[in-house]
Amino acid sequence: MDATPAEHIADLLARQRAQRLAEGCGDAASRRVRIQRVIDLLVENHRTLVEAIDLDFGGRPRGYSIMNDVLGSLTSLKHARDHLETWMQPEPRPVFAPYDQLGATAQVRYQPKGSVGILGTWNAPLFTLLSPLAYALAAGNRAVLKPSEIVPRTAAILAELFAARVDPADVAVVTGGPELADAFTRQPFDHLVFTGSTAVGKSLMRNAAEHLVPVTLELGGKSPTVIGRSADLPQAAERTAMAKASNAGQLCVNADLVYVPRERLDEFAADLAKTYGELLPQVTGNPDAVSVVSAKHHARIRGYLDDAAAHGARIEVAPADESGRAEDRRLPLHIVIDPPADALIMREEIFGPAVVLLPYDTVEQVLADINARPNPLALYYFGTDAAEKQQVLDHTLSGGVTVNDLMMHPGLEDAPFGGVGASGMGHYHGREGFLEFSHARTVFEAPPSDLRREYGLVPPYGPDFESMMAAQITP
Repeated sequence: MDATPAEHIADLLARQRAQRLAEGCGDAASRRVRIQRVIDLLVENHRTLVEAIDLDFGGRPRGYSIMNDVLGSLTSLKHARDHLETWMQPEPRPVFAPYDQLGATAQVRYQPKGSVGILGTWNAPLFTLLSPLAYALAAGNRAVLKPSEIVPRTAAILAELFAARVDPADVAVVTGGPELADAFTRQPFDHLVFTGSTAVGKSLMRNAAEHLVPVTLELGGKSPTVIGRSADLPQAAERTAMAKASNAGQLCVNADLVYVPRERLDEFAADLAKTYGELLPQVTGNPDAVSVVSAKHHARIRGYLDDAAAHGARIEVAPADESGRAEDRRLPLHIVIDPPADALIMREEIFGPAVVLLPYDTVEQVLADINARPNPLALYYFGTDAAEKQQVLDHTLSGGVTVNDLMMHPGLEDAPFGGVGASGMGHYHGREGFLEFSHARTVFEAPPSDLRREYGLVPPYGPDFESMMAAQITP
């Protein structure tokens, strides 16, 4: 993959700004045309893209990539295309007295910010670029996309397709590694979007601060799952297994920590291992099993597991007779049971086929442990106890929540997806995504008549001005 020269980014921004100034805000029809070009590009070239993703991962089912990246992106693009005209409408706002009686009006207009820089990640290499792009384009912006260098084939093909099918003054793709990403985030974009780790998100914010560029950060964290005592335990184990089998656990909203009632810990572990083994009876060479994306990440996960074992944690493997080969990079699910707090796997985001089970005695203990950690991107609760569910919702803070399942809320296209605190800031999807990439501009139109002199509200102030003002101070 050839790296884009850093100076080329500045040239792209200049072209996009010139186009923006020439066009103005752009009407609904022109915005739909830009979105439709991206839809057509993806529809016509999806096979080439999912083949590239498969090769970049060293094994990822193409059907999964279609489901997660192609259809996920198309859902966002079509939702934005079909709703942007409604979102664009100016919103009338109340006018203060006495101007409301004299013909004054006020409204909020949503205008494009300009050029949006979007940095995607490797685990969902199309979705993390094209889903935010949908709402940036709906808001009337231009964009420059920077795919992850960890999936170089996908990045190169995406760059080629956009260069051939889309005017770079509308949307451009640049490629390169960390050096280019650093240069990219130092450019005077009008908004930056980043999906990735909290550490890199902090670095991006420092770079963005040079030009006071607003940011949307979709980070991660150790998303917790609370198994209540009222939960259907086999169902909770099944749905946890399905989540961990999805992309080999390499998703920012996957569960890292699962809190299980102490008396049911072994039962849950057994159910989890059983279901995962049914989903993937073997992992080595299994085309249904997603590979860990690189040798570096494979070694990272292995390091967490070795450290947990060294700390005395019990580790169950599903399927039980699998260990995974480094050259294949497909790992079975490792169920790490009650590791000590200082184990690496208790502190670092797993982002792979492993999960931690933690026994608890009271829900209050669980909430205290969750709240002692940085706010996660997702939180999950299993149970039918309405009071306990409300307690969990009221006493935790996370980007989003799914009840009695995992990873479902990010799929809601008409609800905001985003993090809070260490798991990110800002959001996209739905109208909230449109607003994220828009400047809300208040416009007040004055009436023909102006009574400020008659009312004594401008100099020279009369003797009754102070008392007239003071009379309006009311509880």
